[in-house]
Amino acid sequence: QVQLVESGGGLVQAGGSLRLSCAASGRTFTTYSMGWFRQAPGKEREFVAAINYSGHILSYRDSMKGRFTISRDNAKNTVYLQMNILKPEDSAVYYCAAVQGPPKSQRSEYEYWGQGTQVTVSS
Repeated sequence: QVQLVESGGGLVQAGGSLRLSCAASGRTFTTYSMGWFRQAPGKEREFVAAINYSGHILSYRDSMKGRFTISRDNAKNTVYLQMNILKPEDSAVYYCAAVQGPPKSQRSEYEYWGQGTQVTVSS
């Protein structure tokens, strides 16, 4: 069992930055790949980024490349999402998720989910 708790969301102006954190419980954090997803009102939950257990394999949604960076600190059981040059269309609830094995981009393949953290970007 893995429990995930996101933090770091908030209100930011367009062009600004936020860093989201996802703290995981359990001693097997290093066996899980981690992903970030987001869901805006009325839209499907979409893939943002993923990282494998060692932090050496990264995957991003094309529209996030160059603006978002996923990383992890296994000593702290935490995964991060650094978001730069934020745009109003980045406003959404951001979720972290965990899956054993290689990182995935499909929502349905993730086993554990956090409760989400709201990000609002004003224009």
